[in-house]
Amino acid sequence: MKIFSVEQIREADKFTIEEELISSVDIMERAARAVYDSIVNKTEIRNYVIFCGLGNNGGDGMVLAKFLLDHGYFVKVIIVNYSEKRSEDFIVNYDRLKTKIEFKEIHSVEEIKSLEFERREAPLIIDALLGTGINRPTDGLLADCIHFINQLNLKIISIDVPSGLFGDKSNGVNDTIIKADLTLTFQFPKLSFMFPENADFIGEFNWLDIGLSQQYISETQTNNYFITKEDVKSFIKTRSKNAHKGNFGHALIVAGSKGKIGAAVLSAKACVHNGAGLVTARIPACGYDIIQTSIPEAMADVDSESNFISDNIRIEKYNAIGIGPGIGNEKQTQNVLKLVIQNSAVPVVFDADAINILSENKTWLSFIPANSIFTPHIKEFERLVGKVSNSEERLKEQIDFSIKYNVFVVLKGVHTSVSSPNGEVYFNSTGNPGMATGGSGDVLTGIITSLLAQGYSPKQACIMGVYIHGLAGDFAVYHKTSETMIASDIIEHLADAYKFIRE
Repeated sequence: MKIFSVEQIREADKFTIEEELISSVDIMERAARAVYDSIVNKTEIRNYVIFCGLGNNGGDGMVLAKFLLDHGYFVKVIIVNYSEKRSEDFIVNYDRLKTKIEFKEIHSVEEIKSLEFERREAPLIIDALLGTGINRPTDGLLADCIHFINQLNLKIISIDVPSGLFGDKSNGVNDTIIKADLTLTFQFPKLSFMFPENADFIGEFNWLDIGLSQQYISETQTNNYFITKEDVKSFIKTRSKNAHKGNFGHALIVAGSKGKIGAAVLSAKACVHNGAGLVTARIPACGYDIIQTSIPEAMADVDSESNFISDNIRIEKYNAIGIGPGIGNEKQTQNVLKLVIQNSAVPVVFDADAINILSENKTWLSFIPANSIFTPHIKEFERLVGKVSNSEERLKEQIDFSIKYNVFVVLKGVHTSVSSPNGEVYFNSTGNPGMATGGSGDVLTGIITSLLAQGYSPKQACIMGVYIHGLAGDFAVYHKTSETMIASDIIEHLADAYKFIRE
């Protein structure tokens, strides 16, 4: 799914209006109808308070009020007069609605503080103050109103974008923004929804199809995408009836050191369970019994050193290599990594300690095999590129790194992002907080390495890998809880993820 900029979405509106010979008010009616349908399907609450701004987002709120009133819901509309200007579509819907309901109009902080709601049941708050039209932080009456709404301790649904949140860029740390429980956004997720620091403002989000022109959507270019089930399903392979293990590649997992053999177990086990034909785990000698017992399906290639990996590895026979989970940073281990970089004829998956070693030896980056894959978390990535002040800057650094070194970067987080050498970025739609547990990244390394071994392109392996990893985690948290699930649970539910994609 494409992620368009705010300006591109405005152009999509305009294109649709011209293509279908309709008015902007008609688009607003579609949008409000989609919000209404989504709300009534998600909640049985019948008491609503809608805060409307003076632009088209406020117009959306008033059309929604009309739909709710027509279906017997109790609705209170509060208009926040933060400006002398009102959009044309706002005025049209204001005039339509005023015959059905008496508005409460707010002009001052004192009037906000004096607001009272009928508590026959706790009302659901609808935020229709600003939408995507803002280009500076909220202040004055708007900021006071947002503070008031956030302090009500009531459920909040934002229409399109939580008011005060920018659509395409990062906000300041002190900006005043609605903290929604649910955001119902139109047609596409917004780029700012992908930034980790915005998760508490957006809550859960759903995108609503409002019938914007498919011609415009298909013909308009963007570098940002949101990974969906349909995307993954489009390139997932079906195995031939006469297939054998040789058809699905031989993967090498280089992992583990004394005290961290569990990282090797998790990564190799994920590689096996995700479908690689053969898997070899290169481990220090102290991990031999553990690997052979934990994963009888994998082969063990044992180093001469007991506690860490020190020997050169014959890598010619492997179709894919994943290196880094739990390997530590011993000097001999660093030399092994350097030799893998110099000698590999295939893209390599670099994770964890491999990334940390590279951050201390940045001259090696120029010799990384083309289309290799880095899978850092935020702190590991900052060790590679330096600290940044917000997600917008981090995304730019991620894209620049991918382009400069001709690699893919899988930056792990709430919406794991995959940047590619051509500047495109793919944001993941699966996963949950229960996956914030030790070993989850080791599992992802095994999954991606397995996909490379099976012949998927590096781009496909990254997109499919993060989606399946997160989806298996979603099945795991359903059967466990976010507090009790562990990394092994993700592996146990890989089959559920594949079944769901193929449904």
